[in-house]
Amino acid sequence: MKVVIVGGVAGGAGAAARLRRNDEYAEIVMLEKGPHISFANCGLPYYVGGVIQEEAALLLQTPQSFRARFHVDVRVNSEVTAVDTVQKTVSVTNHETGERYTESYDKLILSPGASPIRPPIAGADLPHVFTLRNVPDTIRIKAYLDANAPKTAAVIGGGYIGLEMAENLAHAGLSVSVVEAGAHVIGSLDADMAHAVHNHLRDNGVALYLDRTAQEITEREVRLNDGTCIPADVVVLSVGVAPATGFLAQSGIPLGPRGEILVDDRMTTGVPDVYAVGDAVSVTHVVSGQTRIVPLASPANKQARIVADVVCGRDAAYTGAQGTAIAKVFRLTAAVTGESEEALIGRGADFRKCYTISPSHAGYYPGGTMMTVKLLFDPEGYILGAQIVGQEGVDKRIDVLASALRAHLTVYDLQELELSYAPPFSSAKDPVNMAGYVAGNILDGLMRPFYLEDISSIPQDATLLDVRTLGEFRMGHLPGAVHLPLDEMRDRLDELDKNKPIYAYCRVGQRGYIAQRILMQHGFTVFNLSGGYLLYEAAQKDQAASQS
Repeated sequence: MKVVIVGGVAGGAGAAARLRRNDEYAEIVMLEKGPHISFANCGLPYYVGGVIQEEAALLLQTPQSFRARFHVDVRVNSEVTAVDTVQKTVSVTNHETGERYTESYDKLILSPGASPIRPPIAGADLPHVFTLRNVPDTIRIKAYLDANAPKTAAVIGGGYIGLEMAENLAHAGLSVSVVEAGAHVIGSLDADMAHAVHNHLRDNGVALYLDRTAQEITEREVRLNDGTCIPADVVVLSVGVAPATGFLAQSGIPLGPRGEILVDDRMTTGVPDVYAVGDAVSVTHVVSGQTRIVPLASPANKQARIVADVVCGRDAAYTGAQGTAIAKVFRLTAAVTGESEEALIGRGADFRKCYTISPSHAGYYPGGTMMTVKLLFDPEGYILGAQIVGQEGVDKRIDVLASALRAHLTVYDLQELELSYAPPFSSAKDPVNMAGYVAGNILDGLMRPFYLEDISSIPQDATLLDVRTLGEFRMGHLPGAVHLPLDEMRDRLDELDKNKPIYAYCRVGQRGYIAQRILMQHGFTVFNLSGGYLLYEAAQKDQAASQS
């Protein structure tokens, strides 16, 4: 069996390695249009910022080492320009020699990846404007920084790579601006969870320009659509990627509206003996059941393993992607899995949500930090998505929640998870457990929540009740709030009107919930602010900075 693989990074290299483990005698040809295979895409920004200092550290395998270990015919700088599925050949151009030739196949695995989108911005072709997708891109950016010592930088696009680039350019000593066309950074994060990220970026000196687009790039600045001009001695375009499938236009291989390769759960294209994996394919989302492009390394590696098994006649299938992702933004970590609230609203899904703010480890052990957990679940309690923003321990908790989502667990199952506990690592009630407890209370009717977006529509005859301490109240409170500390509540019930609904809040939601339980059992109608004053304060700080 002769297998030709187009693309030699995560999907292509992973498929080749698994193929060899499955079949010692197959002829495997891997064609990669760039000079490197199996490189660490996700590590590229950290080389620019000097966190990763050796270029070789980005190369997980070289063509020589891969060839020696897996006995694969690795051909770099070899671009596939066309596919003939009738003759079962691919057309190849060797960019080192200029040679053009055809290569036959018995089985064809497509893993061409995706290319960075270059928006039609005037000046985008200037020499100080870059995209970041591969090792040569990284080397060019680093070389430009070293040779020209720029003072200012603009990153166009506030996704994961854009923010990582912003952080690393700041570490390299530049004054950095981020321009994002959307209302908030990180599209898979909801706006209410992005407030903390916005605030942290600004606290670290990054200027944010949201709901704006770049219109023109000059040698020293970027002009936005509202007329604002921001200084930029160097510009990085990071507005997303598109499947690199132009070479398939006349192949008969089915493509979607964005050029993505359409595959089934066995990674087959519908064309005999042609398969596809990675950033160039559309896959089923495990929550929505809709097909989406999920350009992440983890799904690509899983698909690579599956397609190699399928090619070798094994019974394997890809069960879908859930979009689990994480990003480091200075000292903050933002992570997501499953559906966002914005996506759930967009498709008209019936869902519930809660926010919990918990310490990363036991409060009495020094050095802990707080994390905000947003949990999305359906009326029966099945987990639809989760988002976490914090400093320490975010990765552990999002992975637990991603596993729970994949296993079709409910919020009640989260309550029962027995997670590791010692004071330096967690609390006896882990943040994951706490999210399950609060979500269960909502479903059981023990907690009736209200949210940030509800504050402006609280009825005029309602009582907005702050149950924190007097010191906390004096440092800041919701406009129009009445103060009644939780610990005095039972003795001062006569100060509250049972004929008026009460909207209670505290710092993070816990004391508000205790107040709610007291008052509900005394005949009051009470709602508790999910996420508490901290969530409100983050939103207010972000909005004030955006308007200044």
